[in-house]
Amino acid sequence: MSNYRNNSSIKNWAEDDRPREKFILKGRSVLSDAELLAIQLGSGSRYESALDLAKRILASVSGSYTKLARLSVEELVNFNGVGEAKAINILSALEIGRRRKFSADEDSLIISSSKKIFDLFSYQLRDVEHEEFWCLFLSNSNKILRKENISKGGLTSTVVDVRLILKRAVLLSATSMILVHNHPSGSIKPSQADISLTKKIKEASDILDISLLDHLIMGDDKYFSFADENML
Repeated sequence: MSNYRNNSSIKNWAEDDRPREKFILKGRSVLSDAELLAIQLGSGSRYESALDLAKRILASVSGSYTKLARLSVEELVNFNGVGEAKAINILSALEIGRRRKFSADEDSLIISSSKKIFDLFSYQLRDVEHEEFWCLFLSNSNKILRKENISKGGLTSTVVDVRLILKRAVLLSATSMILVHNHPSGSIKPSQADISLTKKIKEASDILDISLLDHLIMGDDKYFSFADENML
């Protein structure tokens, strides 16, 4: 057995090995953000340890994993000690975390509040740098029948086909639906186009006796609910 494993003092371990050994001996929950990132890095450079490199990377994004996830491979390799493989490793780990949050059992989820809608979409839309428009089609008991991406657009807008939304609702025998889209800018204030589109969809769905329950606009870690603001 190697010598450092016989020594119980973390300070005597090789610096790049300390986060991994701490993980094994004390569990994942005790590790700091920098230590978890250091494990993904695996090693540092000749000038600094993996832990110091991890601290430097996190400092550049104000300690935010959300901002870190928005970096590209090209931006990460600008850090001395981070090659393409390490950059991909970091972004892959962050994507796994996002998908884990997003892959909750949606089939049994009952929508009862705007907060539940936000929780359902927050990790999926948080790091998206273009607008996406989604629709939740619901049963009579507000159980999700289908969650569908209606369109993807640019930085400030996306084209939404109202007929497509209503066609999907009829085919699924939905009794109600909820609209969700993101603002990459982070602002959650509805634009005049957002307001007009919501009114147009509501008027069309009312004719088919399909209720429009809400329209959420999401930006960063916050949201705007048309229903909560009595704008439906």
